[in-house]
Amino acid sequence: MQHYQQYIEANKERFLQELFDFLRIPSVSTDPKFKADVRRAAEFLRDKLLEAGADKAQLFETAGHPIVYAEKIVDPQAPTVLVYGHYDVQPADPYELWQTPPFEPVVKKTDIHPNGAIFARGACDDKGQVYLQLKAFETMVKTHDLPCNVKFMIEGEEECGSGNLEPFLHEYKNMLKADVILISDTSIISNDTPSIECGLRGLSYLEVTVTGPKRDLHSGVYGGAVANPINVLCEMIASLKDAKGRITIPGFYDKVQELSPEERALMAQIPFDEEAYKKDLGVEALFGEEGYTTIERASIRPTLDVNGIWGGYTGEGAKTVLPSKAHAKISMRLVPDQDPDEITQLFTKHFLSIAPPYVKVEVHPHHGGKPVVTPIDSPGFQAASRAFEQAWGKKPIPTRGGGSIPIVALFEEVLGLKSVLMGFGLDSDAIHSPNEHFGLFNFYKGIETVPLFYQHFKELAK
Repeated sequence: MQHYQQYIEANKERFLQELFDFLRIPSVSTDPKFKADVRRAAEFLRDKLLEAGADKAQLFETAGHPIVYAEKIVDPQAPTVLVYGHYDVQPADPYELWQTPPFEPVVKKTDIHPNGAIFARGACDDKGQVYLQLKAFETMVKTHDLPCNVKFMIEGEEECGSGNLEPFLHEYKNMLKADVILISDTSIISNDTPSIECGLRGLSYLEVTVTGPKRDLHSGVYGGAVANPINVLCEMIASLKDAKGRITIPGFYDKVQELSPEERALMAQIPFDEEAYKKDLGVEALFGEEGYTTIERASIRPTLDVNGIWGGYTGEGAKTVLPSKAHAKISMRLVPDQDPDEITQLFTKHFLSIAPPYVKVEVHPHHGGKPVVTPIDSPGFQAASRAFEQAWGKKPIPTRGGGSIPIVALFEEVLGLKSVLMGFGLDSDAIHSPNEHFGLFNFYKGIETVPLFYQHFKELAK
């Protein structure tokens, strides 16, 4: 461990500046105007993987953005770790809420990160965590202590559904052969309490459109005589939950896997300060499904949320318009054993059924993913647990993540491999939000911890 630490210490400023260069590339996969930047980010990773010591690194073209693949084979008989991550980022909108420009990384101190945090879009999700994997790899190569074979598969479409990843997995299944998949795209409980996520929620993501009159109307002339699609949409959405936070779609909970009292008791041991949680979010009170704790609501229970809603006039000043259309984007986080395709069908059937006759309603599915649970007795999970314990001085707590990484289930289906979710971010790092950040402590501690995973995995995978 000491030789790893010495190399990291000697190169930490270079590591940080390289990450800054990576973060300056606005690789927003959902917006076509950033297409060239997304490719530039892929090329940056390819070049840095070669510099770090990969035997080969290349871009594989897809129908969308390229996938970066690299490998280093030290011993055909040694275990192989396949590292997955993504180099694309969420849109930075709304830009005006950023304290500093989203693609001009800076380090600032915060209450949670007194030693400083990197503020930039993608700092935590997932560029910072991808890059710590790359620098951990470099550390092992340059210190001549790489215990396992390593393969990297880093995509550029995670934030828009990973639509081209499955064909790539099928086509290059033999090239991707490995013993475990290592992913850093999740969080720990706190910098004092390490944890490893052993489960993720699935996802069903849709867009709905409500159409009334064939054109926008003057609200003074037609108001009260013609239904307002925005009003109707709001009423329909409001009806999707009851006063106790339960989702009202028929059949929605039929396959929800309930945790045993013993499992819930283990979750209750996770440190949680509700007052600090509310303060960090700037809210006076919390709300969620009745009968469950905040941690349970955010991890083992399904949800339904409106992610965006629009229609009519939203510009400066006043325009008394009765809009022709109203739109909303809606996501549902799913838990075992809910199936995203089935939930999408249930939502569609129900939403169309509650539409009043004076509007037309359309539902357009976008993307989804299955929920997953990874075994905590697997060699990969145990190797990660030992690595955290060795580096942090504390045994990590197994947790269930509230987010979704749909490709984890896909990896198991196509490649037959379990994933280890060895993340280093914090839930308070504002991913997908303005002022996203990633602690310097977390970045460097991740680089220190990952090589220990390889050491332990080599022993446990025998």
